[in-house]
Amino acid sequence: MSGLFDKNDNQQRLPLPLAERIRPKRIEDVLGPEEVVGEDGFVQNARKSDPPPSVILWGPPGTGKTTLARLLADELECHFETLSAVLAGVKDVRRIVSEAAGRMRTGKRTLLFVDEIHRFNKAQQDAFLPHVENGTVVLVGATTENPSFEVISALLSRCRVIRLHPLSRQQLSTIAKRAVSDTEQGLGSMNLTLSDEALDSLCELSSGDARVLLNLLEAAAAAVGENGRIDRKNVLNAVQERAMPHDKLGDSHYNLISAFHKSLRGSDPDAALHYFCRMIEGGDDPLFLIRRMFNFASEDIGNADPNAIQMVQAAMSAFQLMGVPEGILPIAQAVVYLATAPKSNSVYNALSRAQKDVKDRSHSPVPDHLINAPTSMMKQMGFARHYRYPHNYRYNYVSEQYLPDELKNARYYEPQQVGFEREIGKRMEFWRKLRESGHEEKK
Repeated sequence: MSGLFDKNDNQQRLPLPLAERIRPKRIEDVLGPEEVVGEDGFVQNARKSDPPPSVILWGPPGTGKTTLARLLADELECHFETLSAVLAGVKDVRRIVSEAAGRMRTGKRTLLFVDEIHRFNKAQQDAFLPHVENGTVVLVGATTENPSFEVISALLSRCRVIRLHPLSRQQLSTIAKRAVSDTEQGLGSMNLTLSDEALDSLCELSSGDARVLLNLLEAAAAAVGENGRIDRKNVLNAVQERAMPHDKLGDSHYNLISAFHKSLRGSDPDAALHYFCRMIEGGDDPLFLIRRMFNFASEDIGNADPNAIQMVQAAMSAFQLMGVPEGILPIAQAVVYLATAPKSNSVYNALSRAQKDVKDRSHSPVPDHLINAPTSMMKQMGFARHYRYPHNYRYNYVSEQYLPDELKNARYYEPQQVGFEREIGKRMEFWRKLRESGHEEKK
């Protein structure tokens, strides 16, 4: 009677999730990438190395990082240990290293898989260094974040970094078909039929994540039961409310905002709207996007369309008045306006050149004729004496030196022949000719 509710026995009776059951059991069953599992890939080269190299697998969820780590341990005949950087600390690292050193004395290496290694702090990462260097452990780190930002350079230099990309539609389709037909570990015993439309939906909704694909498939299979037919409606019901694959604090956030900015710069309103919607659906604050749009309006449009920055200002005011969801529309209107506006970075370049001169050169005195003379002493000393008031001259312009002597020939702003800057260029060229002629014709 005491064994009726035995914990271990109960665990054995509970079926594992489909995504766990059908993990590849051999390296040959892994669907790429060739850089890892190909004939000249990392796994084949690791077999020939002694000690085997450590590696950091960088990629989004569901791209096979854990599976690759387990299979690599099998291929290298290593004892497999796993740590979650979210839960583990330096004490856990020391324990595993101590046990690994003991195995080393018996001729057995230890492969340590650290999930979410980017969450370890510097002290925890430092704890790995000597043991990775001397081969006590073969480290396989998994991260969804850019390791060059999150992993200390000393540890990074001792590991090869392999980037894993979201699975392709073809790879996802192959995984789904395997799961449906596999009678031992998959859903084969249920004798299911998977429609082409359902397969397309599974691949589309999983966004390159095999785990999401298999979880959706398993839920749809449970809904139709044995001998059932899974169609697109079953898949959509399994999705219910799909979470967008976007982390506001992680790589995805910075990748999307970069793609958004570059799509605006590239004058592609469709791509700009796509990334805008992904960030909004992913939970980004619309005001964060508006701030980036203000920056873009000055940096990449500037005076080619002076209305651009006003358009963003109007969108911000409308959003603050209307809120979500209605206020998203005027922001989208501004997104399209910015993407289709003429582009010029002349103001941005002018500011950069002016800032460089201010930083790199000595600060020359302001020319005397530009200095106000509010006191009689200053007037006697000649301040403002030779200043000429432009409005007293024809065209409201007179040839004059405004920059300090050291920079009198400097030119920072060079308007481009696009949009409104074409008109600005014409004005500047007209004034240049007046300067060259020594224009002093009074009204």
